[in-house]
Amino acid sequence: MWDRKPQSQLSRQSLFSFKDLWVRNVLRKVLFQFVQKISETDDARSLWSSTLRGQLAWQPHPSLKNYIDATPPYAELGKSRYDTQPAQRKDVIIITGRFRSGSTLFWNLFRNIDGITAYYEPFNERRWFDPQMHGDKTDPTHRKVTNYWQEYEGLGVLGKYYCEEWVEKNLYMDAAFWAPKMKRYVELMIEKAPGRPVLQFNRIDFRLPWFRQNFPNAMILHIYRHPRDQWCSALMSPQSFPQEGTMDQFASHDKFYLRTWVKDLKYHFPFLDENSISHPYQMFYYLWKISYVFGAAFSHFSIAFEEMLEDPDSHLNKLFDALHIRQHNMEKLRSLIERPPLGKWKNYASDEWFRRHETICETTLADFFAAMSVDKVTKGCVKKFLLGS
Repeated sequence: MWDRKPQSQLSRQSLFSFKDLWVRNVLRKVLFQFVQKISETDDARSLWSSTLRGQLAWQPHPSLKNYIDATPPYAELGKSRYDTQPAQRKDVIIITGRFRSGSTLFWNLFRNIDGITAYYEPFNERRWFDPQMHGDKTDPTHRKVTNYWQEYEGLGVLGKYYCEEWVEKNLYMDAAFWAPKMKRYVELMIEKAPGRPVLQFNRIDFRLPWFRQNFPNAMILHIYRHPRDQWCSALMSPQSFPQEGTMDQFASHDKFYLRTWVKDLKYHFPFLDENSISHPYQMFYYLWKISYVFGAAFSHFSIAFEEMLEDPDSHLNKLFDALHIRQHNMEKLRSLIERPPLGKWKNYASDEWFRRHETICETTLADFFAAMSVDKVTKGCVKKFLLGS
């Protein structure tokens, strides 16, 4: 028979155990909150990027894929519905372009074609599917546009999958990137569209490898614009930030997330580090050029904004034929096009000024891409568009 401890002693021990557990839980919570805050700092991301570079790029051996795709060895087992996913549809059109490239105009053109449902900037933080969030404002420079959210009405289910971090994190996604919530979010818009779905994005230029992998039958249209005019357009009021403006002064003039983008992408493209850039136009030009390269490599059609403005009938008819869009009212579409003045950059700075900054960027880009190992598709595109061969 063992000695039984007095009830009061057991109560004290239970009380001490409870206090110990409570203290541990509080300390754990504080510790994890501290670690989370540290992990979000630029220094921590830089450290982890250097440590993990090359460690997370695991790819399954091709022979494994053959077994994954094979019929299960037991007849009663469930079978994949991969081929019937909305992501596999062949009528989807995806528009990609940087901010102020003319992509909104193209979206508005598709929006005004019968039988098409055109979604505006699905990743936008205004959450077009949520009437409490999207407000009622439109950009006055988006001519002939009265709202952005009409096509999202009744799609509150998108809120279950939407992640606001899509606007500022993981802006580069290779084909193997695992993002099931993003895929399902896009699939829902495709699935719910009462017509042929068109999705216009400003935040997928460096995610195009992922989109090509996950939406393999979609047709991708890439819009680009002369970088000098696009720079002036992105400033909104070019005279407010003169050519002598510094990197430190640029923050209040950054209307289209330029610094947000370079902060995230510099871990893939180290030359985007603000500390190594002498003028904001260089930062802008780096993004413009590699965006152009990705668009040219991974899209099915690339269209210059200026060329379409010069001859809309010819370029749009050619595009619609390629996309198998047979019914459209060209007169109506032409009425939606208000040509902005071209060559505004000449009032901002001289050709020599722009060319000097662009040459610095082009030299750095050539050095970077010539030295790094990239996948076959991107390497071929880089060779063509960056190295000039």
